[in-house]
Amino acid sequence: MNKRDLIDAISERLGDKKTATEAVNAVLDTIQKTVADGDKVAITGFGVFEKSERAARTARNPATGASIDVPASFVPKFRAGADFKALVNGDKK
Repeated sequence: MNKRDLIDAISERLGDKKTATEAVNAVLDTIQKTVADGDKVAITGFGVFEKSERAARTARNPATGASIDVPASFVPKFRAGADFKALVNGDKK
């Protein structure tokens, strides 16, 4: 399912595609901005979105074998909640 499919599925429940598009965009934008600012977004039963630091490391170019220094960076991270995990495992309907 991509973003368009998600909007279509939500519009079936809301009855209006424009409202569904605005809702999906608002939720995604808010999550992205909040995580980028360094705060967590915790949605009970669904999961937690957070900013995580990736340490600097030395990597290797697979074509030449040369060492490459990769600087430290930040990446978004998602941890699924208990209800989400149970649904995926078939323990909850």
